Amino acid sequence: MPAKNLAEFLNANQVKYATIAHSPEYTAAEVAQSAHIKGEHLAKSVILNADGRLLMIVLPASHRVDLDTLKPVIGCSELELSSEKEFKDRFPNCEPGALPPFGNLYGMEVYFADCLAEDELVTFCAGTYSELIQMDYKDFHRLVEPKLISAGFVHLGDTPPRMKEHRGIHRI
Repeated sequence: MPAKNLAEFLNANQVKYATIAHSPEYTAAEVAQSAHIKGEHLAKSVILNADGRLLMIVLPASHRVDLDTLKPVIGCSELELSSEKEFKDRFPNCEPGALPPFGNLYGMEVYFADCLAEDELVTFCAGTYSELIQMDYKDFHRLVEPKLISAGFVHLGDTPPRMKEHRGIHRI
């Protein structure tokens, strides 16, 4: 079941969404493979500390944050990955590392990779190690109002050969 406050928020806003169950996995790459979704189409959330404030960047699972390139995009002088200890209390209903990209529900600005915004649907962790949520990107954008960014992240590498035939897009 998705994180309680996320499910309540989506339901209260009458958003159609699908849940996708997968075997428990702990990295974005493992989740993508388990759910048969290419890493380019799975959104992962990363928490950063920018000049002492926490913020969320959402990027494809097949990418990593590039702090040096992201710093001027955000407009900060100090930028680093946050430790789980810094933010775990803000996400009481979520398993560590399975954060949904709704930083606005947790008092954080959300920066969203524009390459993910090109897809009709957005797929992301539902707050658990074994479940994803998939919903229309238009609904996500309306509810979160993320800042779209085109820099600050880099591709990690190609999708494994056995995943190339999967796009991971399911109709809601």
